[in-house]
Amino acid sequence: MKAKTIEGREIDLKPETLDGLKMRLRGPVFTPGDAGYDESRTVWNGMFDRRPAVVVRCLGTADVIMCVQFAHEHQLLLCIKGGGHHIAGLAAADGALMLDMSLMRGVWVDPQRKVARAQAGCLLGDVDRETQVHGLAAVLGFVSLTGIAGLTLGGGFGYLTRRWGWAADNVAGMDVITAEGRLVRASSDENADLFWGLRGGGGNFGVVTGIEYLLHPVGPEVVGGVVAWPASAAPDVLEFYRALVEKAAPELTLTMLMRPAPPAPWLPKDLHGKPIIALLACHSGTPDEGEKAAAPIKSFGNPVGDVLVRRPFTQMQSLLDATQPKGRRNYWKSEYLPGVEPVLCERLIDHAAKIRSPHSSIVMMHIGGALNTLDDDHSPVGNRDAHYVLNIAGSWDKAEDDKANIEWARAAWQDIRGLSTGGTYVNFLTEDDGADRTRAAYGKNYARLIEVKTKWDPENLFHVNKNIVPRRQEICR
Repeated sequence: MKAKTIEGREIDLKPETLDGLKMRLRGPVFTPGDAGYDESRTVWNGMFDRRPAVVVRCLGTADVIMCVQFAHEHQLLLCIKGGGHHIAGLAAADGALMLDMSLMRGVWVDPQRKVARAQAGCLLGDVDRETQVHGLAAVLGFVSLTGIAGLTLGGGFGYLTRRWGWAADNVAGMDVITAEGRLVRASSDENADLFWGLRGGGGNFGVVTGIEYLLHPVGPEVVGGVVAWPASAAPDVLEFYRALVEKAAPELTLTMLMRPAPPAPWLPKDLHGKPIIALLACHSGTPDEGEKAAAPIKSFGNPVGDVLVRRPFTQMQSLLDATQPKGRRNYWKSEYLPGVEPVLCERLIDHAAKIRSPHSSIVMMHIGGALNTLDDDHSPVGNRDAHYVLNIAGSWDKAEDDKANIEWARAAWQDIRGLSTGGTYVNFLTEDDGADRTRAAYGKNYARLIEVKTKWDPENLFHVNKNIVPRRQEICR
């Protein structure tokens, strides 16, 4: 069997060598042609069809330890799949040993301490369901099918970020398998340098097998949903959005979307496929407060659709799932923004009118609040001057449409990036975003990340990611 080394060389992985690994594992092992191989290796973004040499579906921490030790011993290329939701398809690599964590989905909630421990294969929805039993929630993302590990290791933001900061700001500890195959605890009291690096530094330092989240009182019912207007109302809606956001309480998170109207039952059929602008709102305080906050949105102008209502928080967390199906082709360009300026609004309207696919969108998410109160070096996710995340999200079905949709996203990004804070979200970096964009995501924290990487992974075993290069290799560049 052909496999690849850390350096990318092709080698023969002998059957007896692989059998030795299988004997040490509880979880199933797949190679090309096996039933289960394709299911395990497939990632969310349909643009990537990578074929690992071996896939191990880990059943616990011991399986992860054995696989990392095996990869280290044989210098094998190693990749890790949590939810497999990264835009650049980083969960899979040709010729690699892939660790598929999708069977490790346990969640344990301590309502007295307001803490949840979740295994690294969990999706956001797994954590939400268990924590909401107690009227508690972790700070996670917008799509319930996203993996918690990748989201959190890259920083993470969602409906609760304005109140409590990045997802990474709300982590109490992590269980990590190091490059030598050791299990260590990373927290503010144990291996504090590693803990710092993991809160935004991505998968650069080890394989995280468990995350301990601080929980907050939310739900079980919130006020949330979408109100939509025709694209002709975009100038007025954007000005309304800007003014509303500036005075919004932290409990209210507002996201602006510009896209062709989807064939949703709450939108008129004659509007399907035509351009709209919409506000996605979530008020995580009491429902009564939420209804008061939602009233101005529901009454603004002449909406063509309105599903901004009381609903379970778990339902709110999955409201966008249908817009992000596995297997569709996706290409994103993203920036952090300091504010909503008139010139930005004009350019957004212009580029929204040029969208090439019924699935593409321009999304602006308000995140300003708690994250801005901490020092930039509190954690490597940094970007404490960011108030919005702008995502130009190209999404389409057929490979022959790649060029047109990628060109649209890149043109819009080039026109708008001059309005950025200069930072960007590492989890939204595409395959063609190079080292300069990774550095931009971390800013002045990048140098400290190199030190953490050099200590914990000097041989760069964990490099199928937006990589932080250890010092020796950084000098040789």
